[in-house]
Amino acid sequence: MKDAEIKDLPVAELTERIATEKANLLRMKINHRISPVENQSLIRKSRRSVARMLGALTQKQNVK
Repeated sequence: MKDAEIKDLPVAELTERIATEKANLLRMKINHRISPVENQSLIRKSRRSVARMLGALTQKQNVK
């Protein structure tokens, strides 16, 4: 997701997407430990996506 898309999301949907992405990241990490993932950059992209969403969520909560 792009930063502009993340900033436009409401808080409820943002928290839902964070939970989904965290679960996806955990699944990828476990699969990578069992058998190495072909494209390891996907793990990095997922981790950074979670961080961006958490940052946007924190920013929205501090504004209100």
